[in-house]
Amino acid sequence: MRCEDTAADVWLPIPADEIEDLPEPGESGLNYRFWDGGPEFPADPAHCAFYVVPYMKGSEIAVRPLAGMTSVRVVQTLSAGIDHVTPGIGSLPPGVALCNAKGVHEASTAELTLALILASLRGVPGFVRGQDAEEWRAGFYPALADKSVLIVGYGSIGAAVEDRLAPFECARVARVARSARTTGRGPVHALADLPALLPEADVVVLSTPLTPATRHLADAGFLARMKDGALLVNVARGPVVDTNALLKEVGSGRITAALDVTDPEPLPAGHPLWHAPGVLISPHVGGSTSAFMPRAKRLVAGQLRRFAAGEDLVNVLLTTG
Repeated sequence: MRCEDTAADVWLPIPADEIEDLPEPGESGLNYRFWDGGPEFPADPAHCAFYVVPYMKGSEIAVRPLAGMTSVRVVQTLSAGIDHVTPGIGSLPPGVALCNAKGVHEASTAELTLALILASLRGVPGFVRGQDAEEWRAGFYPALADKSVLIVGYGSIGAAVEDRLAPFECARVARVARSARTTGRGPVHALADLPALLPEADVVVLSTPLTPATRHLADAGFLARMKDGALLVNVARGPVVDTNALLKEVGSGRITAALDVTDPEPLPAGHPLWHAPGVLISPHVGGSTSAFMPRAKRLVAGQLRRFAAGEDLVNVLLTTG
């Protein structure tokens, strides 16, 4: 992946003067253009060689310039998932590297995962409602200690979740990914092992990418295999869970759920998930913290230094053919 001698445009959703250690425009042959998803493009998309996708602006904005980017060679997301740009991949020329933001969101998403687990188990939403109503809602609540946790999607975010579970004295942490492997912490099971693992888990964390294989992974059969009283935590993508199936299970009171992502998203007013019993919802803020911007800037600067120097990029998920 080499930067040509002629000048090439780089589209950034962060102003270039706010990112340290970018290659110097005059020396690298790169022209930095700021575009954060506004109605007007900063330049002709045909001149763009490196496109950093605006963060959390939705698929429609993410893919809008792709058809015109006839010279693009790198598409870099600032999210761990790439499902918001995959609809536009077919319009890209051959040889384009699609890179994700591995390393940017692990800390923030893992923090929120633990917050959702603890808030759900310890009854924090009820305490907040009690405070609003000036009611003292004392009681006996579950602890995370001695619970069995199943992490479905054991990539960098799943591993970061396990890092943060370590001090909480969990009875067991089981790991599932697309294919089986061994880690320093123990085995990672294949997706095919889920039916046997689900009935043993008190907490099931979904942190898997959204792919055709994981869409509605948590369907009626998946949810039915969860043990009575178990908690489902989704910090992946909304469509990983079958919303209608989840509504039936939480409606019966058999399981509870904590969702940072939903399907549909944003969740519209009047949707039954808003008031479903035992459901805690956060508005897709797993990566939206003060930890995001410093890590995003470091990733972008590092990738552009590699690009300008003709070095291999990191986080390459696929190359168009």
